[in-house]
Amino acid sequence: MSSKKTNRVGSVVAFLLSAIFIAAAGWLFLNRQYALDWLTVQSYTPSSAVTSIDQRVKFTKKGQFVFFATKPQVEDQAVFNKECPRQEAGSPILGCYTTDDRIYIYDLTNDKLNGMEEVTAAHEMLHAVWYRTSKTDQEKLATELRAAYEKLDDKELKNRMDYYQRTEPGEFNNELHSILGTEVASLGEPLESYYKQFFDRASVLALHDQYRSVYTALYTRADELYTKMQTLSASIEQRSTRYSTDAAQLTADINSFNSRAQNGGFSSRAQFNSERAALVRRSNTLESEREGINADIATYNGYYNEYQEIAKQVEVLNDSIDSFKKIEQAPSV
Repeated sequence: MSSKKTNRVGSVVAFLLSAIFIAAAGWLFLNRQYALDWLTVQSYTPSSAVTSIDQRVKFTKKGQFVFFATKPQVEDQAVFNKECPRQEAGSPILGCYTTDDRIYIYDLTNDKLNGMEEVTAAHEMLHAVWYRTSKTDQEKLATELRAAYEKLDDKELKNRMDYYQRTEPGEFNNELHSILGTEVASLGEPLESYYKQFFDRASVLALHDQYRSVYTALYTRADELYTKMQTLSASIEQRSTRYSTDAAQLTADINSFNSRAQNGGFSSRAQFNSERAALVRRSNTLESEREGINADIATYNGYYNEYQEIAKQVEVLNDSIDSFKKIEQAPSV
């Protein structure tokens, strides 16, 4: 082969290699985040806790990829509080997506809150998705999210969104994106199809409803008891007042009857017996009323004790999701 032909082949090969290099560089520039995520996922080994979350949430391949790209960790109190500082003293948090693209989830040990870690993980994963979404697509999503939000008549959700407005200014759409996707059923199209890219929404919503039902049952029963106590308390107070007035009047009438009996105030035995019988009937009626009032007081106390027990159960649940525990008293000499 002539040297001229060899030079021509070499030039072609060099051109092709340059073209491939330029194309690869262009792809990396346009897909930098994906490339970084791919490298992270290849080096990440999920813990058994994270694997369990992945299986129960039923992440799609795309959702799992983003989730694992954040190197998620389920952590105890000490580590979690360090990585996920709360924004307000009275508002516990269960997970966080940090500025360095990491997800941390608080390790819950209360079996009654089964499913809360999983929903938290899906919630935080959607923050990572939002971070990876272009501004143009974020704006389009925000329009759809706001429209779905405006259709909801949910005071609790509004209070939560107000909290995010205070603690994370500018992140309203980001938080709404995570909350609606993991907690609100029947969002309609195109949001339903959008969220299906990342996990099985039916599974996540079922997990959410599972632990929410624990709170709902307690609050519902507490409301029932409170209503009953209010009604019963008003009745007891009204009847007790009337009882006291009637008892005082009966005492006065009995004293008058006895005085008249001692001083010959009755014209006949029949009059004496008739008035005495009337006083006995009034006394029996009052005794019956007293027993009824005492029975209602006992019922009220039963309601109150149950109400207090529910309050204790709610406190235990709230304590179990609060990573900031009470500080133990220092040992004394």
